[in-house]
Amino acid sequence: MTDKSATLLLASDMSEPDAIDELPLPYIEMDGNGFVTRANRAALALYPAGHGEPIGKMAWDLMPTDEKEPSCAEYISLMESGEEPPIVHRTLYSRLGQFRTYELHRRLIRDGAGRPAGMRILFVDVTESEKALEDARWTRLWLESVIEAIGDAVIVTDAMGIIRYANPAAEALLGWKASELEGMVIEQGLPILAYVSGFRLELTFTMSLDGPSKGVATVLDRERRELQIELGTSPIFDKESGATTGVVLILHQPGLED
Repeated sequence: MTDKSATLLLASDMSEPDAIDELPLPYIEMDGNGFVTRANRAALALYPAGHGEPIGKMAWDLMPTDEKEPSCAEYISLMESGEEPPIVHRTLYSRLGQFRTYELHRRLIRDGAGRPAGMRILFVDVTESEKALEDARWTRLWLESVIEAIGDAVIVTDAMGIIRYANPAAEALLGWKASELEGMVIEQGLPILAYVSGFRLELTFTMSLDGPSKGVATVLDRERRELQIELGTSPIFDKESGATTGVVLILHQPGLED
C-alpha cells in the first residue's frame, strides 16, 4: 500500500465497524491520553499472545523502552497543538516474537468543537523494505571505501556524462575536490586535448559508452596544466536490463608511484 492510499483510507468514513475489521492493515484509535479505544482484527492479530487485548491499554506498551518516552511526548504535543501529524516510523513488538518496523499513517480525531480528542492510526509493515534500504546503503558505503582505497584516479559518470563520483586519488591528480567535480559534465571536469590508442586518435564520451578503451591521453587539470596520463574507460551495464548506465574512467600517471 502506498502512502497516498493509506492516507486516503484514514480520511474516508471509518464509522462502520465492519469496514474497519475488514481492513487488511492494522488499525487502532486512541483517546486524548493515548489509551487504545478501538482495534480492528488485523491489529488484534498483531498484538502478542499473553499480553491481553490492547483495548484500554497505552498505545506505547509494545514499543522499545528507549522509544516510549519521546513517542508519548510527541503525542501529547500533537494533542495540544492540534496539528495534523506526519507519517512516522515506529518499532513495535509483534506476535511473531520480534520487533518490526511500521510506517504509521495518522490522523487526529476531533470533538464537536474541532479540538483534538484522539488519533486514528493505520500501520504498514515496512521491516523488509527498511532492511533492503539499509543493506543498499551499507553496500554503497562499502563500494565507496573500496574505490577510495585504489591508488589510481577513478571517476564515475552516469550515462549522460555527468560526473557522479571521484576518489581521493582523482582529487590529488586533477586538483579538483570531489564535491566540485560531482555534477560537472566529463568534458568540463576532464578535458582531453589528445588521445592515442592503436590507430585511434580520438576519444569522446559517446565512444566510451560503446565499449572499453585504453590509451595515452593529454588532459587538463583544474589549473589548466597539461598532464600526460594512461587513460582507461569502461561502460557500466545494468545487470537486469543490460542498459548502459555510466562509465568508469581510470587515470594513471606513470612515475607517480616511483
